[in-house]
Amino acid sequence: MATDTPTILATSGGYRMHERLRFEFAELVHYAVDLSGADARIPKVCHIGTAMGDQRWFNAEMDEAGRHAGYAMSHLNLFTMPNVEDVEGHLMEQDVVWVNGGSVANLLAVWRVHDLDQILRRVWEAGVVLAGVSAGSICWFEGGTTDSFGAELRAVTNAMGFLPYGNGVHYDSEARRRPLVHRLVADGMLPTTHCTDDGVGLLYRGTELVEAVTEQDGKGAYIVTRDGDSAVEERLEPRRL
Repeated sequence: MATDTPTILATSGGYRMHERLRFEFAELVHYAVDLSGADARIPKVCHIGTAMGDQRWFNAEMDEAGRHAGYAMSHLNLFTMPNVEDVEGHLMEQDVVWVNGGSVANLLAVWRVHDLDQILRRVWEAGVVLAGVSAGSICWFEGGTTDSFGAELRAVTNAMGFLPYGNGVHYDSEARRRPLVHRLVADGMLPTTHCTDDGVGLLYRGTELVEAVTEQDGKGAYIVTRDGDSAVEERLEPRRL
């Protein structure tokens, strides 16, 4: 089921521990499904795990979480070749495309080899909800901060640019993220940057930020803008899901 407006949910969350499973889907994943309007039938969710190298064991864990949630899960694997013949057709049939975290630099490189950047733009414009966590959040923006290149955080500035902002993930749990975002915005390497604490998501309709939401109490979202040679941070209070 397509939404009326292109929709992205960019997050630093979506999973939580479960007593029997390795993890279950938390409120942010369920919210992505709710946004799709797929409430009268079994929702179709496609997981893309390129950023972790299409690990089949993780696909199995996602399948278990999907079974527990009542979703029809599928996976788009690109290693060693795409696992579906018609990638665009498969994604167009989904309610939600959920992109997992890992290496955003590698994700972007592999996606472009397979024209997935162009395919996902058409899927987004057609109304399939695009969502994800960490690398699966940064990819939709102009860029952000990443450990894709090594232990020292660096900027990534060649993301897909569906949303005309930078993106800062894990803003409260990784101490080096916030100061690097501030420096990159102050230096003009990143545009105005939207950031999320762990457990927080940002909802965009088209390219407009509509609201911040959270699956954990006490968390925040932030907008970092350039002011001369400095960066200014504004906190947004997210709505509790």
